[in-house]
Amino acid sequence: MDKEQNNSGEIIDMDVLRRVFQFVKPYKKRFYTLVVLTILVALLAPALPFLVQKTIDNYIMPGDYQGLVYMSLFLVGLLVAQGIVQYSHTFLSGWLGQHVIRDIRIQLYRHLLNLRLKYFDRTPIGRLVTRNVSDIETLSDIFSQGVAAIIGDLLQIVVILSVMLYIDWKLTLVSLSTLPLLILSTYVFKEKIKVAFNDVRNAVSNLNSFVQEHISGMSIVQIFSSEKLEYDRFKEINNEHKQAHLKSVMYYSIYFPVAEVIQATGIGLLVWYGARGVLHEEVTIGILVAFIMYINMFFRPIRQIADRFNTLQLGIVSSSRILKILDNKEHI
Repeated sequence: MDKEQNNSGEIIDMDVLRRVFQFVKPYKKRFYTLVVLTILVALLAPALPFLVQKTIDNYIMPGDYQGLVYMSLFLVGLLVAQGIVQYSHTFLSGWLGQHVIRDIRIQLYRHLLNLRLKYFDRTPIGRLVTRNVSDIETLSDIFSQGVAAIIGDLLQIVVILSVMLYIDWKLTLVSLSTLPLLILSTYVFKEKIKVAFNDVRNAVSNLNSFVQEHISGMSIVQIFSSEKLEYDRFKEINNEHKQAHLKSVMYYSIYFPVAEVIQATGIGLLVWYGARGVLHEEVTIGILVAFIMYINMFFRPIRQIADRFNTLQLGIVSSSRILKILDNKEHI
């Protein structure tokens, strides 16, 4: 059986990404709205720790109860606003992705209906089914978890880092001293999981092709009494599918605990250095509490960005496979 080739060595193809975004043209207003929501999510993220800092230093420590009540109501309002913006962002990105893949799936199926029969003679039907179903579903992740999410994460990192440096640059450097370790581990994880994800996609395509071909040709299999041979081949392909999934599970089970330890180490250094500053009246309690919140917010998108990058890359690989069919001119 003709097996899928591994595409793990591919890098992000901007031409493919540009062609995919051509399908967004009918939904331009919603796409621009999604961009605005992405920026709002990034800008609202550091607002909560900043307000918590002001609440502690200006109202809790001096014992201003009335001011504390007003700030508490303001914080609740901010949380509600963040929730609404986050909900709108998540819903709109998913809505956009589903509408785009619906249009692509219709166009792909219409294109398949007009191809010559010789194309289907040399192309496994299971692979075409994979292109029309699984690959197009993966493509939707470009919108829901890919481009918009990566841009939002990067923007959030920049905003949080700028606010931290503005408040106390020394405390920022101490708390982010473990950042190079996290970046290194994230890069290694990105490279490993990229290969694992591509292996999974190829294994799914091979499995679909094998099952479809042999169920359709079951009469031939039984005429030649090759049930045992085909059963053994199926077990081998199914085992490859299992091993590909287990490899990705292993990488996740290693990376996220490592990232948590690195983040916890950074928080520990922050508490140690910040406590000394509090004792010497160089740092306020509010700043120390806010920085702990900032660190959690700062490290979270860095941990996620490798996963999102690979999701984007997988979506582009699936897109290139779909576009390859659409570019076929063997029409009736």
